[in-house]
Amino acid sequence: MMRRADYSTTPSETQAPRAFRDAAAPAVMQVLPRLVSGGVERGTIDVAAALVHAGWRAIVASEGGPMVRELERAGAVHITLPVATKNPLVIHRNIARLVDAIRAHRIDLVHARSRAPAWSAYYATRRAGARFMTTFHGAYKARGELKRWYNGIMARGERVIAISEFIANHVVDRYGCDPARIRMIPRGVDLVRFDPQNVSAERVIQLAREWRLPDGVPVVMLPGRLTRLKGHAILIEAMARLGRRDLCCLLVGGDNGHARYRRELEDLIRARGLESVVRLVDHCRDMPAAFMLADVVVSASIDPEAFGRVAAEAQAMGRPVVASDHGGSREIVVPGKTGWLVRPGDAAALAAAIDEALALDADARALLARQATGRVRDEFSREQMCAATLAVYAELLGATREASATP
Repeated sequence: MMRRADYSTTPSETQAPRAFRDAAAPAVMQVLPRLVSGGVERGTIDVAAALVHAGWRAIVASEGGPMVRELERAGAVHITLPVATKNPLVIHRNIARLVDAIRAHRIDLVHARSRAPAWSAYYATRRAGARFMTTFHGAYKARGELKRWYNGIMARGERVIAISEFIANHVVDRYGCDPARIRMIPRGVDLVRFDPQNVSAERVIQLAREWRLPDGVPVVMLPGRLTRLKGHAILIEAMARLGRRDLCCLLVGGDNGHARYRRELEDLIRARGLESVVRLVDHCRDMPAAFMLADVVVSASIDPEAFGRVAAEAQAMGRPVVASDHGGSREIVVPGKTGWLVRPGDAAALAAAIDEALALDADARALLARQATGRVRDEFSREQMCAATLAVYAELLGATREASATP
């Protein structure tokens, strides 16, 4: 039966990391391609910090990146290995490299968070005698048996963390994983960072000036990298159907080299006569302030979201959310209470939902904000994610000590 991992205590992420209790403290190595940016990387650092706080030893193996410094400040150890590559020869060579690292650091458990490094880690743990588990972070595409086999490594963990019920069902249905090995642990939202009370007016004003937003104009926002799967074109079509010129629609996210897709969106905006309404802005480093500028936050993904981080973070900020009715978004947005769910790819339905959200009066908006923030706090906090993950580690290792000690 698929279930969330049980947890009884929540590690505090605000306390300074404590010294290991003893030399025999359990050691967990998380393995992922890089520490650059993104939800997987953020979750890795959060869990590493929780491990250190609980008195365990936390090691992360990756090719490195700007987030390594943050990881090390949390008290974890970083090992630089070429684990981002999908080259079969390098993946094979990484087995020996990981065996050496497992033995040198006395690793008890390896937690793989991505497919290529998972293949190396799987065989390394078998050689070195460590336990092996995975987190299934996405509904990986499989256009043939070879790709399905490649993806299937993520279902071979002794425990498999699924970041949503949607993903848990996907792992069982597509890869035949025994449900008894699956633990459903949603991604966690940083409720300190994504708290309206912690976002100063100065930050919001600065971002509004940077984006040159007109005063008093409602803002519809779609955060997400510029990729076709995020449904930017659907939102542009919805704006055209809405027919309003008294609002601003922001597509927030970098193109990550997809310049051709960016030009397609710019052409579509011009073709629909929306140059004064729809704007493309680059990646934003202050998303809490960005959400404070938004009257409605949209997640128009064509493919199902594995979790729905945008919807969760926007709801933590008390913003009305309109999301596609599939994937993990169904588990985050409660229609009629915290937002709207619309048929994927349906510009007319999206326009209607946005119109309803913009029409909310002050009392209705305040009620929705309370319900949305309360749900995220109760179901999707970073502390809950960390405590539940440490509980899986303890379950797998049969640890006698508490996996998440109180300060």
